[in-house]
Order: sequence, then structure tokens, then C-alpha cells
Amino acid sequence: MSCRLFTRALGHRLVCSAITRKRRVGPRPRGRGKSSVQRANNNGMSSSRVLLVDDERDLLELLAFVVEQAGFVPIKAANPTEALEALEKEDPAVAVVDLNLRPWSGFDLIAEIRKRNPKLPITVLTARAGEDDKVRALDTGADDYVVKPFAHRELVARIRAQVRRAELERGTSGESTLAAGIFQLDLRERLLVVDGELELRLTGTEFRLLECLMRNADSVVGTNMLARYVWGYNDPPAREAMRVTVYRLRRKLGDGRSGSRLIETVPGVGLRLRTVRAEQATEPSL
Repeated sequence: MSCRLFTRALGHRLVCSAITRKRRVGPRPRGRGKSSVQRANNNGMSSSRVLLVDDERDLLELLAFVVEQAGFVPIKAANPTEALEALEKEDPAVAVVDLNLRPWSGFDLIAEIRKRNPKLPITVLTARAGEDDKVRALDTGADDYVVKPFAHRELVARIRAQVRRAELERGTSGESTLAAGIFQLDLRERLLVVDGELELRLTGTEFRLLECLMRNADSVVGTNMLARYVWGYNDPPAREAMRVTVYRLRRKLGDGRSGSRLIETVPGVGLRLRTVRAEQATEPSL
């Protein structure tokens, strides 16, 4: 289904739903005055702004409607220039970005947002489902990747999870570093030091994934737990994003070049972080 057809179809569903509600007569059952999406969002996040970037006006208006119905404040931008202006003026809590933008692509916009706001959660919402696009977007700095057509409840759930996680990160304790074996992680700067020498700058998803593994060092961490810790939910898109993130993190670590892995996959269970290299673990004791 094309993006335009999907927009019309979903818009028709929403309009029909609104007409149905208007035709109801008599008193409404208690607690049913708002949609289920709205009821689920009365949790203190209603003032959070969501930056929506898409060059298709119909879809942009629909996204704004869905976000507003969920209790957030939509900030609309039809191109990268408008998006960056809104980023500076509105201080959004989350950004939802399409990749097919002009005059420069969504990849370039994500990179620029990352320069200006390293910790802003970014969700890609696009019709491009290719593996290369997913890897490139997440590698550029996106936190999540959703392929059109999408369920509006799914998108709202993801936005809510991103907002909640950002609030938790802002309210973290004074802990500044986390150490586990050969790894030392700067929790404020998202900087990883390996073996006291190699310094690696991590993206948001790489940072949260490694933090979870380090806090459970040398133990297997289940896939479900990792997905919920890093993305706030556990579903096929989150697990796909996790697979790509693990790939990128291994690549940065040079993992597997010597025949052993620091990040091990335990089939059907999850991941385990080895905090010593294989050659160190097998050294004979004196």
C-alpha cells in the first residue's frame, strides 16, 4: 500500500470513528469519555512536545492528529529547515523523522539533530524497509525505526516509551562511570574506554544496550529484557533494531576479529558480555 493510500485509509477510519461517537445517545459509561489512547496517556507526559518531520502534508496532518489525541503537543515540519528551526525554538522531547525529505535527506537531518542535541530520542518513520537503510539510519544516530504503513497505537506507544526513558535519563543519580572488566563507560558523555586505551563514542541505543550488558556482566541477558531496557517495548521492530545495534556495536569493538566474541549470542535466550578477552581468560595461573 502506498503512503498516500495508507494515509487516506487511516484517515477514513479515524473520521468514521469520530462520526460513530457523535451518533451515540444517552449518558456515556463512566471512564469512556476519551479514547483508549488518551486514557492511557494521562500520566504526566501530556505537555511533552513531539517534532514530526514529513514532506507529505496529508500524512503530517494525520500524524499530528494522532499525537495530539494521545495527549502530546505536535510540532509539524515539512522539511529539514523547518525541523531545525523547531528544534531550537520548541525543545521537543522526541523527534519522528521521515527519510525521504528535500532538499536534503532524513539521514542528513538526523546527523544534524545529533550534533545539536546528542540525547534527543529520534524515531525514523519511513516506507523504506531495506536493511541498508535501517543500518545507516541507526548508525547515523536514530534510536528506533518504524516502517510504513504503521498502526497509530504502535507509534504512540513508541513515542511514550521514548519520552519516559528520556525523563528517566535526566533524573539519573550522580553515578558518572560504570566499570566491568576491560570496559569503562562514561554515563554522562556516552564514551566507552576499552582496555584503558581505545575510546569509542556511542549512539544512544548502543550506549543503553552496552550499559544493560555491563550491569549484568558475564551473565546472559534475555532478549526481552534487553529490548524493554533499550527501547521500552518488546516487539518485532524493536528486536530488529536490536539486531542491527548489536552488529554496529560489535563492529566498533572489533569484536570477533581474533576468533572470539566479547558480545556473545546465546541462541534462543539473549546476549552475554564477556569482560575479559579470551586470551586473558585462558592464561595459566602461576
